[in-house]
Amino acid sequence: MDKQVIIVGDGPGALSAALFLAKNGMSVAVYGQDKTAMHWALLNNYLGIPQITGTEFQEVAREQVTAFGADLHDMRVEQVEQKADGFAVTLADDTVHTAAYVVLAEGKGALIATAMGLPKNDSGIIVDRNGFTGVDGLYAVGRGTKIHRSQAIISAGEGAAAALDILSREHGKDFNDFDTPPKED
Repeated sequence: MDKQVIIVGDGPGALSAALFLAKNGMSVAVYGQDKTAMHWALLNNYLGIPQITGTEFQEVAREQVTAFGADLHDMRVEQVEQKADGFAVTLADDTVHTAAYVVLAEGKGALIATAMGLPKNDSGIIVDRNGFTGVDGLYAVGRGTKIHRSQAIISAGEGAAAALDILSREHGKDFNDFDTPPKED
């Protein structure tokens, strides 16, 4: 496997999943071209952040994710194929990378999810509360799962939920990512 997890897309859901996974030691590659709808957003409703433009949010999030060791690549994904031991991901330059898990965070168009035949309804790709699609190792988060209710904070929460589900599977038990402040001397 090239990476343990490949993430398709680079908006809030994708970057949140990448953050939780990389922070907890998993090898992660994120493929996207930073063309997220966030660049047309002004966030006044993201808890803990009084106001920030979507572009500023993306810049901070991308720096945070790379600081924890995730690899961000400016490349479009053309195809995701399920294999016996995970997934093969074909990029626009025809290179193929493999991973045990894939997180689709490709926006409301959900072209890869559609090409893979994932079930949809009027709201988008059908997933459980952790973004699990029903295909072993395949998750979908963000705007593609809630086309008419997309919000950055919801997408980020879905990315976190998918990451925690993957980490729980890898650890063989429920996994919780909870940091505490350092103790004072």
